[in-house]
Amino acid sequence: MNRRQIFQQVSFNGEGLIPVIAQDADNGDVLMMAWMNEESLAATIAEQRAVYWSRSRRKLWRKGEQSGNTQWVREIHLDCDGDAMLLKVEQQGGIACHTGRRSCFFRKLTGERWQIAGETTGSPSESCGNGGE
Repeated sequence: MNRRQIFQQVSFNGEGLIPVIAQDADNGDVLMMAWMNEESLAATIAEQRAVYWSRSRRKLWRKGEQSGNTQWVREIHLDCDGDAMLLKVEQQGGIACHTGRRSCFFRKLTGERWQIAGETTGSPSESCGNGGE
């Protein structure tokens, strides 16, 4: 991999991070948002699985390493400004959220209230093992 060529177009923020959206490659569902740094992006490219940067633990976080809910990367996209990424993934285990839901985006604004739009499909303690990040 020619890291220099790949990374020269990526605009990491002041903390060396870029926001990443994980989307189901088959049906387009938005699964989650996380962060990557240069090291986690390089690992994601090399391993073809989602490897994020855990801001709370200050270390690499291989999605599914504890829960088995791995995200296998099919495509990596960079937005027009180079400051946000999209991963099209194959979500193993059907759960992306630490709450045990398929997607982290399970709250829907209805009028002036947030409504729960997604059922829990797994144990929150087993789904990510990352404490919510």
